[in-house]
Amino acid sequence: MLRGTRNWRDGLSLSYGQKIFLLATVPLVLAVAAISVVVANQSRQLAETEIEELETQLIEAKRAELKNYINLARTAIGATYGNALPDDAAAKLEVTQTLAAMLYGQDGFFYVFDYEGNSLVAPRQTFLIGRNWAGLEDRNGIPVVDRIIETARSGGGYHSFDWAKPSTGETARMITYQIGLQDWKWALGTGIFVDDVIATVAAARANTETRIRQTFLMIALITIAALLAVFLTGLVLNLRERRLADEKLKALTERIFDTQEEERGRVARELHDSISQILVGIRYTLELARKRVTGGDVRAADDLGKGIDGLGEAIQEVRRISADLRPGVLDDLGLGPALKALIDDFGARTGIATSFETVVFRNRLDQEAKIALYRIAQEALTNVERHAEASTVSVEVFGHRKGATMRIQDNGRGIDQHQGRSGLGLRNMQERIDQLSGTLRVLSTDAGTTIEASVPLSHMLPPHSKDARKTA
Repeated sequence: MLRGTRNWRDGLSLSYGQKIFLLATVPLVLAVAAISVVVANQSRQLAETEIEELETQLIEAKRAELKNYINLARTAIGATYGNALPDDAAAKLEVTQTLAAMLYGQDGFFYVFDYEGNSLVAPRQTFLIGRNWAGLEDRNGIPVVDRIIETARSGGGYHSFDWAKPSTGETARMITYQIGLQDWKWALGTGIFVDDVIATVAAARANTETRIRQTFLMIALITIAALLAVFLTGLVLNLRERRLADEKLKALTERIFDTQEEERGRVARELHDSISQILVGIRYTLELARKRVTGGDVRAADDLGKGIDGLGEAIQEVRRISADLRPGVLDDLGLGPALKALIDDFGARTGIATSFETVVFRNRLDQEAKIALYRIAQEALTNVERHAEASTVSVEVFGHRKGATMRIQDNGRGIDQHQGRSGLGLRNMQERIDQLSGTLRVLSTDAGTTIEASVPLSHMLPPHSKDARKTA
C-alpha cells in the first residue's frame, strides 16, 4: 500500500521544466481571465447605456408623432366641437364619423371612450364599439381604459400597455396619447405600436453579446497563441540545454555530420555549370559539322576540330572534379603532396601568388586527420578566391609535441568585412576539426586573415604503422 502511494506521488510530481512552464503560464492565464472579465463588464455597461439612449430617442420620436396625430384630429373636429352644445347629438355623430374615417398607416386609428368607459370610436376594431370596457386590463395586469380616461380627465398624457394589432391580431406593446373633450366628457386618443423599437433594442443587445463573445474568443486565441509561444520557447530552450549537456547527443551529432550531401550538391553544380555547358556546346558544334558535311561545306573539319577540343576540355573538367572529390595523391603520397597540388592548381586558376611549406613529421597523420585538414584547406582557399581579394596566399604544415598544425595566411581584406565569423565555410571547418577534438583559430584584420587548424597527438601514427610509411 505504501509503495503504491509513493508511486502515485511520483506520477504527480512535476519536472523542473514543467514547473517553469506553470510558473510562466499560470500568471498569464489569470491575468488574461481578469482582463477578459473587466473588458466584458465595461463593454456591457457602455453598450447598455448606448442602448438605453437609443431606446429613449426612439420612444420620444414615437411620442412626438402621437402628438402630431392628435393635433391633426383636433384640427379636423375643432369647428364642429367648438360650436356644439354638450348635448348636441348631431355634432357628436359628425365628430365620431370624422374620427372613424381618419386612418393612417397599417395599424393607426383614433379611438374615443366616454368617461363611463363606453367605446364610441374604434374603426379598426369595431367589435369594441357600444360596449363598456371599464376595468379592462392587458395581459400584464395594466389597466387600459380606466387609465386612458384618468389621463384624459387630467388634461392629457401618455399611456403604455399591450394591445392586439388590428392588422395581424398579435399582441404587441403600444404607446397611446389621449386628451379630454371635457364638454362632452370624452377621452380622444391614438396609439402607435412600438414592437419595432423593442426589436431594434433587442437586436442591439444581441449584437452587443455577440461582440463580447467575439472579444472573448479573440482573447482566448491570443492567450492560446501566447501559451504556445511560451511552450515552444521552453521546448526549444530545453532541447538546446539538453543538446549542450548531453555528451551522447554530441556523439550523435558527430556521427550525423556527413559531407556526402554537400559534396553531391557541389558536384551537381560543377556538372551543371561546366561539364553540362561544355557538352551542350560540343553537341551544337557536332550538329553544325554534320550539316556542313552533308552540304559539302569544307568548314566541317574546323567544326569537328572544335568538337574534339571541347571533348578534351570536358575530360579535363571531369578529372578536376574527380580530384576535388578525392584526390588520389592524398591516398598515394600523403597530405603534403596533396596540399601542394591543391595550392598550385589554385594559383594557376586564380592568378594569386602562392607558397607552400611543410616539415616532415616523425610520426604521421592518420586518415581522418589528413582528410579533415585537406578539406579545411579547400574551404579556406575557396573563401579567399570568393571574398578576400588577396594577392598572396601561403600554406604551412608542421608537427609539434602536441600534434600537427596547418596554417593558411592571406593578405586580403579580412573576414569580418566580407563574410562574418559565422559563415558556412568557417562552420564547416569548425565541425571538421571538432570531430578530431582539435582546435581552429581564426585571426582576421584589414591586413589579412590567418587560419590555424591543429589536430591532437592522438591522430599521429607511430613510425612502424602501415600508414607511417607515407609522408604526412
